[in-house]
Amino acid sequence: MDEYVLDAAEPRTGPVPQGREVVLWWLDTTREVVGGHRVESADDLLSEAERARAARLRRPGDRHRYRAAHIGLRLVLGGYTGLDPRSVPVTREDCPCCGEPHGRPAVAGGGPHFSLSHSDDLALIAVSGVPVGADVEGVPKPGIAEELLPSLHPQENTALRALPGARRPTALARLWTRKEAYLKGTGVGLAYGFAEPYVGISDTPAAIGGWTVHDVQAPPAYAAAIALSAA
Repeated sequence: MDEYVLDAAEPRTGPVPQGREVVLWWLDTTREVVGGHRVESADDLLSEAERARAARLRRPGDRHRYRAAHIGLRLVLGGYTGLDPRSVPVTREDCPCCGEPHGRPAVAGGGPHFSLSHSDDLALIAVSGVPVGADVEGVPKPGIAEELLPSLHPQENTALRALPGARRPTALARLWTRKEAYLKGTGVGLAYGFAEPYVGISDTPAAIGGWTVHDVQAPPAYAAAIALSAA
């Protein structure tokens, strides 16, 4: 698994990942310049839907981070596809639950599989030759962690409650990213809630049929994971 940092310079993407190869790109979304483009003046790099979504965010910091993450994604995809980042045809696959076009994001017409996640000041982009899901999360405050426990699989809830209170937020963040990575990889999202799949809190994620979940080393105060399809 190769990892790179997306900074002010244009990303050098290299060859497109093949099979279950995966490349990770990290991005500090507070950056003023991403890949040679000023975040606040790079409207032409964003789709109409992305610009509209950014405009709906009320806090300037949230707008900036959203724009930075999606500009970074388009630059990375442009590098792998050989297309101008402005014209990379990002679309949505059909949802496996209802068949509507709001499932996993994809490059229309074929291209590398990818997944984007951003939380607080950090974004993670995963690119692979097979369907992939990625998630990064900031470690929640203790009170928020307690509120989330009932939404988990009963065995996960029990295991987390057995930990000392000070350890629960970090363990929950790791568990949460495992689940989110899988749900994003499949395109199911939160349609069926967050109890399934069971991923556990041990050092090795529990097995999930047809997928492999990996923890990813993240900066302090964050947790991250990816899920790769066996196909």
